[in-house]
Amino acid sequence: MAEKFTEFDPAAMLESCDDIAVFMSDALETGNAAYVVKALGIVDRARSMSEIVCESELSQKV
Repeated sequence: MAEKFTEFDPAAMLESCDDIAVFMSDALETGNAAYVVKALGIVDRARSMSEIVCESELSQKV
């Protein structure tokens, strides 16, 4: 039986500034520049997603 995999988006797990700080701290500790750049992209995507959520919540209240 073949295993089924689902896509995992780490940006979805970064819900707070503390989450982002821990994530980036771990990335920086690796010393791998390519990994740090990838982590920054994930953080950017997470921040964009949270801004969209905040904006949609505001528009629902108006």
